[in-house]
Amino acid sequence: FSGKVALSAVGHDVPKPRLFRPMVARDSNESHRAATPLELFTDLCFVVAVAQAAAEFHHAVAANHAAAGVISFVMVFFAIWWAWLNFSWFASAYDNDDVPYRLLTILQIVGVLILAAGIHRMYAGDFLLGVAGYVIMRVALVIQWLRAASQDPARSRTCRLYALGIVLVQILWVLYLWCPPTLKVPLFFTFVLAEFMVPVVAERAGRTTWHPHHIAERYGLFFIIVLGESILSVTLAFQGMLNENRFQYQAMCVVVGGILTIFSMWWLYFSRNAALALERVLNGESLNGAYVWGFGHYFVFAAGAALGGGLASRVDYWTNREPISALASGVTVTVPVAVLIAALWFVQLRPHDCTIRTFGPFASAVGLVLLSTFSPAPEVLTGIICVALLVIELRMESRNHLKHVHG
Repeated sequence: FSGKVALSAVGHDVPKPRLFRPMVARDSNESHRAATPLELFTDLCFVVAVAQAAAEFHHAVAANHAAAGVISFVMVFFAIWWAWLNFSWFASAYDNDDVPYRLLTILQIVGVLILAAGIHRMYAGDFLLGVAGYVIMRVALVIQWLRAASQDPARSRTCRLYALGIVLVQILWVLYLWCPPTLKVPLFFTFVLAEFMVPVVAERAGRTTWHPHHIAERYGLFFIIVLGESILSVTLAFQGMLNENRFQYQAMCVVVGGILTIFSMWWLYFSRNAALALERVLNGESLNGAYVWGFGHYFVFAAGAALGGGLASRVDYWTNREPISALASGVTVTVPVAVLIAALWFVQLRPHDCTIRTFGPFASAVGLVLLSTFSPAPEVLTGIICVALLVIELRMESRNHLKHVHG
């Protein structure tokens, strides 16, 4: 348990036991900052929750409860994503990797697993386990913020505001358990707005030292997780078809279209370096760009996870394993992809190039994908459109690079 830690607050190395390290602000310009093994392990636990959310969405669509399934998915996925976001941004600013930090992170992981266990009930309107998981996560997170407040005097007020805001909003979620069923949906989104206000208010007292390259990497890793869950969902659905000896070439079209779509979305997401845009935000006077980028990713992640349920629904349609219509199953593929394309442009490409050169192809792709809903094979057309959009984006990026080099 011995070692050294670079204390960015004082600018020099001081020997400290690894058992306990001062929780001072990390350097936002720290070189070679990357995700830690503990962060990767935490992400692995979030995989369970994302998989549960996608599977329950698929089951709701298969049971012809698509509208209720969409609302439940939006709510459940927000709970998963917001827990991940709170952990990731705190770690970017204050991860000191000592024993108390690791133990509190493990406690947060326990809360995540309880949340995941309660997702089935949350789809049925029972949020008890979900709220219980959040209480456990937030006990750990509040302790982390209070610890930072006591050991980082320059940002003590910011840390205390985070701790206070989290406690107050969590009290609202506990009271939410007793609200009438007719008010559950409107109150949920009202409390979501309260959640958003916590970082906005706290950061006004003084900015935390999150690391732009670290945050960009963390978001990229979570995007890979949701795309991986989409691949898993369609693989399991296809496997079920084969196990029942009901092979149909249309189901193979779902697999091909899904692969084209998923890999195109992955390539588009990483076609621009988000860290460069976040560096400009960090060096600017306003954090509005960081809020738009950080919060706007909800639509990227949620659409990516929902796509898996949609592709599985298309396999169900072609194999007649569930009583679902062609239009309903097609919508579950094309709408998530359309949302994903629009969100990718808004949060990933717009900060680099907000001109018609990028907006035009992405807006056209959104429209074409939605129109493909009414075609005989929307999953295949969607995949082809995504590949075409990727080719256009890569060509534009190449031309811009050449102009920059020769300019």
